[in-house]
Order: sequence, then C-alpha cells, then structure tokens
Amino acid sequence: MTTSATIESPDLAPATISVKASKAKKKLTSRAATIAAIVIAVFWTIPTFGLFVSSFRPAELITTTGWWTIFQNWGLTFDNYAEVLTKSGASSANLGVYFVNSLIITIPGTLFPMVLALMAAYAFAWIPFKGRDIIFIVVFALQVVPLQLALVPLLQIFSASGIAGTFPAVWIAHTIFGLPLTIFLLHNFISEIPGEVIEAAKVDGASHTQVFFRIILPLTVPAIASVFIFQFLWVWNDLLVALVFSGGTSDVAPLTLRLAQMTGTLGSSWQLLTAGAFVAIALPLVVFFSLQRFFVRGLLAGSTKG
Repeated sequence: MTTSATIESPDLAPATISVKASKAKKKLTSRAATIAAIVIAVFWTIPTFGLFVSSFRPAELITTTGWWTIFQNWGLTFDNYAEVLTKSGASSANLGVYFVNSLIITIPGTLFPMVLALMAAYAFAWIPFKGRDIIFIVVFALQVVPLQLALVPLLQIFSASGIAGTFPAVWIAHTIFGLPLTIFLLHNFISEIPGEVIEAAKVDGASHTQVFFRIILPLTVPAIASVFIFQFLWVWNDLLVALVFSGGTSDVAPLTLRLAQMTGTLGSSWQLLTAGAFVAIALPLVVFFSLQRFFVRGLLAGSTKG
C-alpha cells in the first residue's frame, strides 16, 4: 500500500505540468505570433549564416567582397579551419588547445553550481528552518551585485592560497558567480511541485535524501536542462572571469581569449576569426539542440501557475 502511494504520486506532477504547458501553448500560439517568430528567427539566423559562409572564404575575398556575393565571387577553402585548429602562434597555442581548456573550464563550472543549487533550492523550498526566507532574499539580492566588485578580493584570496592561475580557481569563481541565479531559477520550479507528493513520501518514511533523489530530481529534469543551458552558455562564452583567474596562459586560458587574439594587431585576420568563431559556437549549438525539448518544457512549466 505504501509502495503504490510512493510510485503513483510523482506521476501526478508531470501530468499537471503537461496541462499547464498545453494551456500556455494555446495562449501564446496564433497565426500572427507564428509569422513574427519566423521573421525574427530568419533575421536572427542571417548573421550566423554569414559567419559560416565567411569562414570558408579566403582572406582576399573577405576583405574585398561581402559574403552575400559568394555566387558572383566564388571561392571556398578549408585553409582557415586548418590554420586555426593546428597552427600555433609565437606566444600562443593553436585553437584546439584552447578548445580543450574551455571544456575543462565549462564542464565543472556548470556542474558544480548546478549540484549545489539543486540542494539549496530544495532546502529553501521544502525544509523549514529558522531564517530561511531572509537567507533566500539575500541570495536573490546577490544577483544585482556586479561580479566585477568581487574580482580583486577573490583574486587576492586565490593568490594567498596558491591556486591563482589554475583550473580550480576558475571553477570556484564560476560556481560562486553562478549560484545566486541558478538557486533562484531552480527554487521557482521545485517549489511548484505539489506538496501532496512530498507529504506522501514523508508519510511512507522517506528521508530528505530519498525525497530529493527519488522525487525532486526526476520531476525537475526540464528545469535542470533549462538552467544547465543558461549556465553552460555563460561559462563557455565568458572571457572576463576566466582571464582574471586563469592568468591568460595557454595552459588554462579559454577559447574566448584565443578568439580575441585572432584579429591580429591591425584587425586584418578576419578569415581566421570567422572560422574560430564558428568552431566556438559549434558546441553550444549542439548542447542547446540536444536539450531543446527539455528547455521548452522547463520554461513553460516555470512560467505557469494554477
């Protein structure tokens, strides 16, 4: 009897979320909205398409003609990609090394705040303790504090502890700066889970750990995917935080630093910059499209109530 209650109760929440998503979809879907979305998508995609075309054009064509004249000025080459991925500069490594650095920075820099934020969001939503509301307000208020204010003090702490210029320093910095927003977003979703599900599990003798892993996490997959995309893109595209705490060396520095160096001293290496930029956006595109269905479900479920 108790087993059936534990198993059946979580199934109610996805059904509720699905109904909410359907209502929101009906309200937001119309012929005019569809046409507007298509127009916005086309204009949003044009720069990316231009970047893609330019990445295959030689330098002389990029500097003398526009990418939209590709059929009048035909000329495609893979030399740009070969150069940025394999050629090393006098004071910098090739783009492949920085790409690996970005992966090493981004994966822990995304997972660490996600794990901590999930536990904190559950505690704020379903574990009563003294000062809970005040602490949550403080966490929420931290979002408006510019991260630039913490760069120097945090760098001094890292330098004193001897981890400045290493990957752990960058991971800790991204975790600290990403926690307020991730906690806030995940709390909004977790707090909307029906209380009957949590109460049924507690009546059956489930501890907070069991509730968290067997109920909260399965029901929060859409929200986790949505927040994961936000955090992943922020860390992957970051230059300031990684540059400050990595020291700018090729051993630790991210891909964005190498892209900034590719324009050359006179901004003359545009053919390399376009190829490097498209390499940089390839992985975020893969992550986004892989989690797109969860992303949409997470946004709709978090934006509807009742």
